[in-house]
Amino acid sequence: MRNVCWEPKTQSFTFSHHTSPPNSSSTSTTTTTTTKETIVSRGIEEAEALILKWDPETSAYGRVTSLFYNDKTEAMHYIHCVNQLQKTMHALLADNPSSRKLVNAQNLMQIAMKRLQKEFYQMLSMNRAHLDPESVSTRSSTTSRSSFCSDSYDEATAEDDVHHTGDCISEVERVSSEAVADLKSIADCMVSNGYGKECVTVYTTMRKSIVDEGIYRLSVEELSASKVKKMEWEVLELKINGWLEAVKIAVRTLFAGERILCDQVFGASPSIAEACFAEISRSGAALLFGFPELVASKKKSQPKKIFRMIDMYAAIAALLPEIESIFSLDSTTAVKSQACALLHRLSESVRTSLFEFETAMQKDSSKSAAKFAGVHSLTVQVMNHLSTLADYSNVLLEIFFDVPPPSRSPLPESYLYSPQSDNITITGTEFSAHMARLILVLLCKIDGKSRHCKEVSLSYLFLANNLRHVVAKVRTSNLLYVLGDDWVLNHEAKVKRLLANYERVAWDKVLSSLPENPTAAMSAAEARVIFGTFNLEFEKAYRRENAFTIPEQEFREEIKQSLSRKINPIYQEVYETRRNSEGSVREMREYVIFTPQDVENYMLNLFSSRASSTTEENNFFSVRKKYCKKSK
Repeated sequence: MRNVCWEPKTQSFTFSHHTSPPNSSSTSTTTTTTTKETIVSRGIEEAEALILKWDPETSAYGRVTSLFYNDKTEAMHYIHCVNQLQKTMHALLADNPSSRKLVNAQNLMQIAMKRLQKEFYQMLSMNRAHLDPESVSTRSSTTSRSSFCSDSYDEATAEDDVHHTGDCISEVERVSSEAVADLKSIADCMVSNGYGKECVTVYTTMRKSIVDEGIYRLSVEELSASKVKKMEWEVLELKINGWLEAVKIAVRTLFAGERILCDQVFGASPSIAEACFAEISRSGAALLFGFPELVASKKKSQPKKIFRMIDMYAAIAALLPEIESIFSLDSTTAVKSQACALLHRLSESVRTSLFEFETAMQKDSSKSAAKFAGVHSLTVQVMNHLSTLADYSNVLLEIFFDVPPPSRSPLPESYLYSPQSDNITITGTEFSAHMARLILVLLCKIDGKSRHCKEVSLSYLFLANNLRHVVAKVRTSNLLYVLGDDWVLNHEAKVKRLLANYERVAWDKVLSSLPENPTAAMSAAEARVIFGTFNLEFEKAYRRENAFTIPEQEFREEIKQSLSRKINPIYQEVYETRRNSEGSVREMREYVIFTPQDVENYMLNLFSSRASSTTEENNFFSVRKKYCKKSK
């Protein structure tokens, strides 16, 4: 038998222990005592009648009927009688601790608490769908039919549908509010009468199962570190995407709702509410916030793992104020600390992934083709990766904020000897500096690969085309906001310098063969020398440069147009000036191989690198040379 509380938790009446006034009679004292005993007896009798009526051990009616669902007025009266019974027990304890009425009252209290415990359990069980305040607000945003309403949507007009939906929501809110009020009444009664442990046990058992089930339904499962390490990335990525959705629902609906419900049911006892919520949320929160840690610990994975890590960091960072508010209690500090530690772990993993990406780039050993002047696959892969990273710049700025970078490996040695080497310094955030460095490392690698080109002129084309791709990718992505306009302008200037170097190395002898003043008169001997030198140098340069492959049409056309603007007009003037000279038309056939139209056509066909085109060119050169020899 549970001992009654020695100190009453609510104000109660007690017998007077003051000594009688000197003039009071013994008859008056006896009358007063008899009156109090009568009141006590009637109170116990009234409580006994109602408690035994609902005792499932002695009443078939009480065994099959719910007190709170049968008659709410009688249920509230039941709570009142139990509370009055507690006051009576305190009065009896103070006046006569050995009274049989006290023993009877204690027995009745145990029966009543057992009944209330059953009602508490039934109410929690039957109102699972209506006890989460967050779920109630979620329901208000949908037009789906409530289980309390049976009207057909198809038969309702738009106005009726709005009215119907509002009625359904109001009904759900009414049931939820009534259930919470009833639970609070029972909890207050059990706690104030010394049966808080039994009440808390029922509550935490029921609600913990709901939270755990909710976590499971959100597809957050318990995984071991070894299982995650062996998991294929495609499978793990699906689980990460599921977790990103689950964490928002779990924090904003599941845990927030449970915190509110605990505070409402046990509002009169904040310490009990805290203990309940801590017990209910502990395992679910640990499982939820433990998953990203397992992902971060996975060493071997796809390069795009970093994007999922950033997504998880962003999700936790966005929810952190709510997490800190929901788990603000002393008993739930561990959950809040776990979330904060998770943010640190994810940010550390993201930074490590970027440094590993730099290392992998520097270790790349692929070589460019000997005649290839296109964009290297490494350039494409790296810039695609970096441009996607730039889409996360807001998060990455926070991850890299005020974090000193680890020791970095030196740049590849070949870059130090690059014809156009200039180390660009980015002033700004640490993230901007790191992105600039990654691009610099890429350009160093491309510089090294350019040394495998067959010709120096080809290496310039290769470098210019790759740098041009890098700049274009920066301009058309969020990298522009990360690196800034100055970076772009500086590297566009580098592209122009590389192209200028290409033209100088590959076509300078062609241009030098033409006179500075193309309209100046020239003798036949001078003309033979000028056109002879041009024929030789143009054929040599064309054969050499046309063997190169430039897959990017825009870049190919840009170079051809630039060369045509420099060569064609001058040659045209030289040709026309000589042809207009008296008696020089027949003479020109002896030493002119290319007409201005021929030069223009060849320039338009530059970098075609097609076998048929090469055969036609060889035939053309041979025919023109034979024709010139015969003319002589």
